[in-house]
Amino acid sequence: MKNQTKLWRLFFAVGLFAIAIQQLVVADFMPVILPAGYPAWLSHRLIWDWVFSILLAAACLCIFFRIKARLVSLLTAGVLLLFVLIFQVPGQLSIPEPFHLFVWSNPFKELTLSGGAFLVAGSFVRGNNVSGLEHFLEKLIPAGKYFFAVTMVVFGAMHFVYLDFVTTLVPNWIPGHIFWAQLAGMGLFSGGIAIILAGVQVSMFGVKTIMSPYHLAAKLLGIIIFIWLIVLHIPRAIADPYSGNGNEVVSVFEALAFSGIAFLISE
Repeated sequence: MKNQTKLWRLFFAVGLFAIAIQQLVVADFMPVILPAGYPAWLSHRLIWDWVFSILLAAACLCIFFRIKARLVSLLTAGVLLLFVLIFQVPGQLSIPEPFHLFVWSNPFKELTLSGGAFLVAGSFVRGNNVSGLEHFLEKLIPAGKYFFAVTMVVFGAMHFVYLDFVTTLVPNWIPGHIFWAQLAGMGLFSGGIAIILAGVQVSMFGVKTIMSPYHLAAKLLGIIIFIWLIVLHIPRAIADPYSGNGNEVVSVFEALAFSGIAFLISE
């Protein structure tokens, strides 16, 4: 079990590290981190991109090599959560049509990455000497699974709201595009709901089994997302590695990080 946890941390750290490197390559923030062109008052955006990306890459290396990994993970989670609240939410509300569900994809993705960093922090042993900031941030560790679960529910709903578009993402060699799009949406939605309900049940009533619905749902979501990584995201990234500043490439590593988060929840 311990070796598996290391692997899931690796999935998350590699995914986040790749996003940081992609930002350095394209010399701009990826939308999953900061909305394009927002905020307007952020001058010297390129400099901030380099500073943030280098620090993010360094944080991922600290997680991988276990260099103050718990504290670094908590700080990373806190910064990503602040980015969601300070930049992503106002950024989406400032656009002409802010209430279309699809425009909230990146805020929910970043919320999930924040939750993943909280969960990674929780997978490390707590030290004896904990700073005030670390003590404050570690209170949010249990919220990490809910950040992930809520995103899965929203993304599952998107599969039905934007079914015509989602069917175009299914590889041509797989028959029954509508069926697979709907099945994927149901899997995400039901898996997210199961984690939320089972997590609340454990928190409120202390009901815990060796393989609760909470852990099973997370494990199945991890498997589903990893399969999509292989079948969907990698081929799309190979076919189109440059559009949208390498958005398809970033999607590969988002999926890797998300699968790692799901498997961490399942532990």
